Amino acid sequence: MRDYLKFYINGQWVEPLSPRTLDVINPATEGVAGRISLGSAADVDRAVKAARAAFASYSQTSLDERVALLEKIIEQYKARYADVAAAITEEMGAPAKLASDSQAAIGIGHLSTALSVLKEYSFQEQRGTTTLFKEPIGVCGFITPWNWPVNQIACKVAPALAVGCTMVLKPSEIAPFSAQVWTEILDAAGVPAGVFNLVNGDGPTVGAAISSHPEVDMVSFTGSTRAGIEVARNAAPTVKRVHQELGGKSPNIILPDADFKRAVTNGVRGVMQNSGQSCNAPTRMLVPNARMAEVLEHAKAAAEATTVGDPVSSGATIGPVISATQWDKIQTLIAKGIEEGATVVAGGPGKPDGLSTGYYVKPTVLAGVNNTMTVAREEIFGPVLTIIGYDTVDEAVEIGNDTVYGLAAYVSGGDIDATRKVAARLRAGQVNINSAPTDLNAPFGGFKQSGNGREWGEDAFGEFLETKAVLGFTPKSKT
Repeated sequence: MRDYLKFYINGQWVEPLSPRTLDVINPATEGVAGRISLGSAADVDRAVKAARAAFASYSQTSLDERVALLEKIIEQYKARYADVAAAITEEMGAPAKLASDSQAAIGIGHLSTALSVLKEYSFQEQRGTTTLFKEPIGVCGFITPWNWPVNQIACKVAPALAVGCTMVLKPSEIAPFSAQVWTEILDAAGVPAGVFNLVNGDGPTVGAAISSHPEVDMVSFTGSTRAGIEVARNAAPTVKRVHQELGGKSPNIILPDADFKRAVTNGVRGVMQNSGQSCNAPTRMLVPNARMAEVLEHAKAAAEATTVGDPVSSGATIGPVISATQWDKIQTLIAKGIEEGATVVAGGPGKPDGLSTGYYVKPTVLAGVNNTMTVAREEIFGPVLTIIGYDTVDEAVEIGNDTVYGLAAYVSGGDIDATRKVAARLRAGQVNINSAPTDLNAPFGGFKQSGNGREWGEDAFGEFLETKAVLGFTPKSKT
């Protein structure tokens, strides 16, 4: 049992002002794994005031001082690496291998990327007699989700620390363990008091208090589009900067000249990874109608090769989804797909055989889908792939763009020039060609209702900076 009943404010572990606890459920066992305290608006105010006070000095630290701090954080993270991975497995059911090789690893990745960017970043630019200064925006509020918990903490905290901001973090209350370990790492690394603060709690209370607080200069939120709208609404009266990374329903266009076995198999794996709980998952596979039979054969094989089981001991490909609520939502949408005419190629409703305890979902492939169906419109956030046929590439692009979302898109093809042309026509913040590997320097963020702003790499720095123009900083030389 993990009891994390204190918040981290102004460099100290402190009791909540109004004690209230929440049980954290292990999704693999459905049992209580620990407890956290739920904060209040008063706790947020205390944390924001600490961050505001710390900003005066931390914003003036040198580049070399911030480089040294990031290096210490990376050192401490490496020392606690196994603890980070174990916390992720326990809180959200990621298989041990995924938690170690991907979930925990990406935390180091974002920290190391921010460090590399910081060493070369220019905070000053000369334009004639005017000098532009890029200065830290101030106090940042971070509201992060449960599906890639450390990834979404690290890709906000690392660049914010690098440029000189202070911050208050509210991690997901249903997967808060890794955030606790993260905070212990920053404390051990010697992050100055007040620079980083942690307040656990729910969205309607702590999240709303952060996004509406008049002394928070910027709020960065990752989560559902519905919740992102509320964050923006709460932030509007104080005209703070709002950065959002929201939902997705990403198209995966497989062109007629693609290697179909490779492209379909990789597409299925991309959906199933992390039990389908990735906002950029390629959940709509668009394939030529003329090759549909072949596609379904490959998709069925790939889905059935996706093993489901206990995340600690089974060695399974995927574990449970996060909660009973999420399991119910996924089951409702699978049933809706069948009701609207989709055919189950693999998986389907209910739990996998032999897994009556835990929020496990069958790796599911639905065919016979058209883009008007609910399963093609709504983000399912589970291991469910929909396959949609097309007759022409133009039709595929039209279907791919026919969504309120625009976070990611995928294209596979043999002719690289033709594949690039299709990629250029897709309305998404990140387009992946032929299963390219993750690039932590590539900006990550969405078009349309998938959000605004960008995370990862150099582009992330700009989210936490204001531009100041000083006219006459360099007077014209007299002739």
